[in-house]
Amino acid sequence: MTKNGEWNALREQAETLAASLPPLLAASERLAAAVSLGVHGRRKSGMGETFWQFRRYRREDPSTAVDWRQSAKSQHLFVREREWEASEAVWFWRDGSANMRFKSEFSKVTKIDRATVLALALASLLVRGGERIALFGDGHLPATGRIPLRRIAHGLAEVAPSDNALPPDAPIGRNAQFVWLSDFLSPLGELESAMRRLARSGLTGHLVHIVDPAEEDFPFAGRTRFESATGGESELFGRAEIVQQPYRARFKAHNEAVSALARRLGWSYLAHRTDKGPETALVALYADLGGIPARLRIA
Repeated sequence: MTKNGEWNALREQAETLAASLPPLLAASERLAAAVSLGVHGRRKSGMGETFWQFRRYRREDPSTAVDWRQSAKSQHLFVREREWEASEAVWFWRDGSANMRFKSEFSKVTKIDRATVLALALASLLVRGGERIALFGDGHLPATGRIPLRRIAHGLAEVAPSDNALPPDAPIGRNAQFVWLSDFLSPLGELESAMRRLARSGLTGHLVHIVDPAEEDFPFAGRTRFESATGGESELFGRAEIVQQPYRARFKAHNEAVSALARRLGWSYLAHRTDKGPETALVALYADLGGIPARLRIA
């Protein structure tokens, strides 16, 4: 398959995943309502066109606000309230480093392909909800509609393998949301500096930690050679199983440290293995952006 063919397949998979999200949840009606309103679950009255609820008339309400049809059903006056609709800016950053190209025999997809599918599926859902989206660092401001979605798709496709695993120091609006998809294998000090720099902009971050099963389980034994993603380092072990437990402990500690960094900043953190289906990860990520109750976060 050609490079363009592979990318078209990834984009089609992302669109299909986004379109099939509502049936994945028992509360699909509520999720679909949040998507159509585009308010990330922040239900309050205000300017808008979508009916929210009836409430009792108050003295400060103008007479024109009274819903006479509803009021005629009882002895009280009722006001029809509308949902406050406000689109938010959601920025995306997907790690494009060489490490993200890794795929073990225990997974069907590379880390970067899974991150791309999740990013595009979430972006597609947000566009349907009227949200403004943009790819961080590409020079375009967040916008609504299919054009910014296609722009993000092209931007992700054109990122070449590099050492640029961290988001650049680029301008970003305040009170936005920031979705960062990566394997977070950079040194903790570098990750913390980047996260704190972004947090100073007043945004809310969402970390999506993409993990290949071999990276977490270390299912190797016997004579095994390990090479870095860039090909610059190589190490041969006569009995790989000897280092399994120390490796697992170090890998777990690193992941817990990344998660702790996110919590200290008030950000969300989601770990996702590439040997698992992407649907549950997308549901959990959308819930983190939309304020849907924790009982729906099934990833």
